[in-house]
Amino acid sequence: MPGTAAPAQVTIYFIDVEGGQSTLIVTPDRHSFLIDTGWAGDGSGFSPGDQRAARDANRIVAAAHDAGVTRIDTLLITHFHPDHDGGVSELAQLMPIGVFVDHGAPDPGAGSNVPETAAAFAAYEKVRATGTRHLMPRPGARLPIAGIETTVVSSAGATLAQPLPGAGEINSSCPAQAPPPRDPYENPRSTGVLVAYGAFRFLDVGDLSGAPLYALGCPRDLIGAVDVYLVAHHGGPDVADPATFAAFRPRVAVMNNGVSKGGARVTYQALHRVPGLQDVWQLHRSAAAGDANFPDAYVANLDESRAYWIKLTARRDGSFRIENPRTGAWHDYGARDLKARSRGSLSPIPDRAPANPG
Repeated sequence: MPGTAAPAQVTIYFIDVEGGQSTLIVTPDRHSFLIDTGWAGDGSGFSPGDQRAARDANRIVAAAHDAGVTRIDTLLITHFHPDHDGGVSELAQLMPIGVFVDHGAPDPGAGSNVPETAAAFAAYEKVRATGTRHLMPRPGARLPIAGIETTVVSSAGATLAQPLPGAGEINSSCPAQAPPPRDPYENPRSTGVLVAYGAFRFLDVGDLSGAPLYALGCPRDLIGAVDVYLVAHHGGPDVADPATFAAFRPRVAVMNNGVSKGGARVTYQALHRVPGLQDVWQLHRSAAAGDANFPDAYVANLDESRAYWIKLTARRDGSFRIENPRTGAWHDYGARDLKARSRGSLSPIPDRAPANPG
């Protein structure tokens, strides 16, 4: 009907930063909440340069413009690795950043296996000093973002002490101990958040792995069922434990992998066996996963020639839509108490130009 206001919704962009992370969340009143900034420069190490040529910073800007925002109101850096905080100095030259959220500083041992950690953090620290506010929340805290409830579930190696409302069940899938993390320094210190918009729940824990990831699901589930889970650590082999998926019970999983970074075959194989998981969406087709990749219709980028994001729009009743601009197709997921549409019911988006050609 002419003049009818569009329904309020939260939009989430899973931005292709070639196996790093950058996830943009925009609330109904256009508050922009960015989780991580991808790599600096062209992504080949920590080498920031001309912001106009910065690959990942410009992909973030493209997503922001698609969402109708011109600044980053809140930036959360999950942890201090250059595929997560590397792009911040270039991004800050392209659009203003207000509030900074992180766990303070890298673990002292972080540079022993990721040598560029210190340089990337030093650049980030300079930008952070220009913000309007710096927050270092502990697990259980709420971030001050109007329109959504954003609960910190992990940070600096600590996790929730008590289950969130609706959680707390014993997880019978738990192994005797946590699978070891591939990186024992910064990844287990990742600041993870549960974002809720009405009945819709989205979980992003950065590269959380090892004992803290295990603690969120074992021996009790501390999170509860989520609608969408951004698979930890880009789907690396150290997050393939079925107990995690059993605890979070996602309806949809998203993999922020690159062609050759993340997306481990063992993790894909585990996802194929998760009860109740309707779909897995991938930013890239994974070379390592081979025939365990999910159908091409659920993959944003089949190669590195373009850079499509995955776009999700969520409503307060818990229903949501995921779009794949590469194919011009979308998939609707009803509210959790409604019968979800089966895989294969993709429908075209009429008159839609490809987004973020990168």
